[in-house]
Amino acid sequence: MSSIQLIDRYSRQVAVIGREGQEKLAKARVAVIGLGGLGSLVSMYLTGAGVGELTIVDYDTVNLTDLHRQLLYREEDVGKPKVEVAFKRLRDLNSSVKIKPVNEALTEENAEDIIKDADVVVDALDNWMSRQILNETIVKLGKPLVHGAVNGWYGQVSTIIPGKTPCLYELVQVRSLPQCVGYCPVVGPVVGVVASIETLEVIKLITGIGEPLANKLLIIDGKNWVIDEIRLSRVENCPVCSKYLKNKK
Repeated sequence: MSSIQLIDRYSRQVAVIGREGQEKLAKARVAVIGLGGLGSLVSMYLTGAGVGELTIVDYDTVNLTDLHRQLLYREEDVGKPKVEVAFKRLRDLNSSVKIKPVNEALTEENAEDIIKDADVVVDALDNWMSRQILNETIVKLGKPLVHGAVNGWYGQVSTIIPGKTPCLYELVQVRSLPQCVGYCPVVGPVVGVVASIETLEVIKLITGIGEPLANKLLIIDGKNWVIDEIRLSRVENCPVCSKYLKNKK
């Protein structure tokens, strides 16, 4: 990365994370799974931040009901594949970032191939079935996952590091945390808050600066502005972790 790039594009960020931090971002590969409310905003922030390679995954098309929170898209994009629109917009935002579009749903057949080269994976999904697939894959491959979810005025964020923190199965199934099933109402700016926190977690994991939300679940109540942090610990009999991590100890 040239000094001109650092000064002209990333000067305000380099003032915080340093040249070394910016160079780590430039070498990093991040996979964002889902390009809805969370994923579209996370992708924009990571592209602006200058990550080296960004894999974006979604199979859906832009709907009019998406536009109040998915600010990457415009009215003219309704009906178009999200991945195709996102690829062009993100490339226009920062041409130095390599954008890898995957216009597919995440499945048991393709999940490992999609995220095998990623340094960090972002959970921007909107259904538990796909999250189960993603969770098993990141645990199997030992990839850190930044999880985010929204519902109404509420949002949550946690960083999962296989073998060191509870996996997503433990968060949802064992600890009975709420999950949105089917149609999920949401206030647009809540999505922006959660997406911003997810992006910060990715940057912290890549640069090694700051303390990520490992073994913590951040709960955001945007209606009453209550932010709570729940301390977490691993469940030894987790069927996902015990399946994939027992041979790595």
